[in-house]
Amino acid sequence: ANETIAVVFFVDADLKRCQQMFSDLNRYAIRPSKSLGILYDYRDDFSLLTKEIIARSDFFKNVVEMEKSSLSPRSRKLFTLSALYSATKALLKNVEGDGESLVELGVKFWESIANQLKEWKLVNENRLSSGEVRGDYIHSHSIALHALGIAGNALIKNHPKRWQTKLKKLSSIDWARSNSSVWEGRTLVGGMIHKASNNVVLTSNYIKTNLGLDLTPEELKAEKAFLKGHNGN
Repeated sequence: ANETIAVVFFVDADLKRCQQMFSDLNRYAIRPSKSLGILYDYRDDFSLLTKEIIARSDFFKNVVEMEKSSLSPRSRKLFTLSALYSATKALLKNVEGDGESLVELGVKFWESIANQLKEWKLVNENRLSSGEVRGDYIHSHSIALHALGIAGNALIKNHPKRWQTKLKKLSSIDWARSNSSVWEGRTLVGGMIHKASNNVVLTSNYIKTNLGLDLTPEELKAEKAFLKGHNGN
């Protein structure tokens, strides 16, 4: 019996076009990792912004896994591209500015965060393993990055001239997983990281409160429901 296989040929114009084609084909067929899709996507503005922020940041250059969306315990990377993409998208949501100014703001924000979280700096200086940090603290996980992006967005909009100074309060937060009185039910469920949308909101609420920011009506509603259940009322 005659058998045929459909083959589609594409003109190899340049590397960027091939990578975009790879992203398009795989995002809508057999999905690659989210990080790999973002890495090869040249149409999405936030993909471009996030990759440029990483490229320009002295801190991020060596600690971001660009292709995989999960990290093994032995990985030397601290973050994934997909986690930083979601966090940066939350950070820059509805922030005015052109591409260049948003990249500069993103670099400044994330490096300011790194200056307040000593474990991040120790990993970057090869004085602490990324696996230890991910195992013992919540601040390098995608839920915390996303929450920091949400809080950062509110901080930048409400305090455009003083947001860097206010970020110093982050260093007083106990980010350890063992701090269950704060993180259990908010960021952790049964001691495990749990990134449901409500957990992102609750984690962001705690950060925003520590930064002296008001919660939105929706955030306040989620916080009241959490506290009611947490206190057994």
